[in-house]
Amino acid sequence: MESTVETLSPTRVRLAIEVPFAELEPSLKQAYKEIGAQVTIPGFRKGKVPPVVLDQRIGRERILSEAVQGAIPGQLLAAVRQNDLRTIGRPSVEITEFGDGQPLKFTAEVDVRPEITLPELDGFEVTVDTMTVTDEAIDEQLEALRARFGTLKGVDRPAQRGDFVQLDLAASVDGQEVPGGTATNLSHEVGSNQLLPGLDETVEGMSAGESATFTSTLVAGEFAGREAEVSVTVRTVRERELPPLDDDFAQLASEFDTLEELRADIATRLGRVLRRQQLVQARDRALQALVEAADIPVPEGVLSDEVQARRQALVDRLERAGLSLDEFLASDNKTEEDLTADLTEAASRAIRNQLFLDAVADAEEFSVSDEEFTAEVVHRAQHAGMQPQQYYDQLVKAGLTASIAVEVRRNKALLSVLERITIKDGDGTVFTLNELRGGVDPSEDHFGHNHD
Repeated sequence: MESTVETLSPTRVRLAIEVPFAELEPSLKQAYKEIGAQVTIPGFRKGKVPPVVLDQRIGRERILSEAVQGAIPGQLLAAVRQNDLRTIGRPSVEITEFGDGQPLKFTAEVDVRPEITLPELDGFEVTVDTMTVTDEAIDEQLEALRARFGTLKGVDRPAQRGDFVQLDLAASVDGQEVPGGTATNLSHEVGSNQLLPGLDETVEGMSAGESATFTSTLVAGEFAGREAEVSVTVRTVRERELPPLDDDFAQLASEFDTLEELRADIATRLGRVLRRQQLVQARDRALQALVEAADIPVPEGVLSDEVQARRQALVDRLERAGLSLDEFLASDNKTEEDLTADLTEAASRAIRNQLFLDAVADAEEFSVSDEEFTAEVVHRAQHAGMQPQQYYDQLVKAGLTASIAVEVRRNKALLSVLERITIKDGDGTVFTLNELRGGVDPSEDHFGHNHD
């Protein structure tokens, strides 16, 4: 086999490959074997049909075509190794010349990893937002906790924000009842905006036994995007009574004896949340700046495949939710062009991040041990609510075990980056990675192939 390489761009090459006919002999034998096992020819057992008979009954041309298709992947891989290429994505193959007894000539265009010059990490700084736990935030958490222990009682007055009402709803479009648009004895918190647009504004001020109509835009179903007339009847109005905010409440709602201790615990937990937010900011802002500094080009073929994969994943999620893509676009006031632009931007950013982290991992010569791989599988299995062996078996079946190792390697590269840079907030306070982590892995739920 002989091959030459033509560079088309920093991320794409064209291989021209010539394979002598003699090197196709193993693929030719395999083609005869597989086709012979599929066809039934009188006088011969399956798999025992002589090649000359197959040539007569099936045709030599089909045999050769099968042999060539079987040979190309291996020959292409050999050419990639021969030219020391680091390919990514799917190749585009074109047979340029072939005949019985003649060399096979074909070309393959394929994306390759670009050469990346990593910026200097030592001395690199990233600034995150200054975040402090306020009394207002603590009070908000306490009010939410009180609401969980509140009780509802009926009131003889018009509904107010925060009240709970029992409703009957019926929607129609041009006098036609909307399928699934009718509900009875539905519980709803006034002001929560959990149901139809315009409902809360209509219900507020209504008393039990009163009815009204309002116009709302439907967001799902066959009438998605259409204006509907909705009738609503209030059955009951109830208000929530909250327990007093004192030491007795602290003992009721927590393991603490005093309200002061409960407030301190809430402050601690909110602090952890803010640290995680700062950690995520540090990760995202550092990557954005470093990737821009590295000026990483995006392989076009990989980008196209990733955009298509993300679009299909979105369609699948919508179908599981009972929505179509058109309904989703209408509800979000977007066009197909807007969606493609959004997906392309997100995919491009994710691919650049991945290429950057791969380059860091290469420079640091990171590898993935069996223990690290197993720990990641166990972690993912727990999140999926599965047994580790069951989860691993599914990975093997889907051919995804290698992708798990790649992600573990990228996560190690990410931690290495965050450990070497300086992270500070707007007030100039410098944080160590351990201070921000607080036991949280900053790479969690990120840098997978289909994650932005």
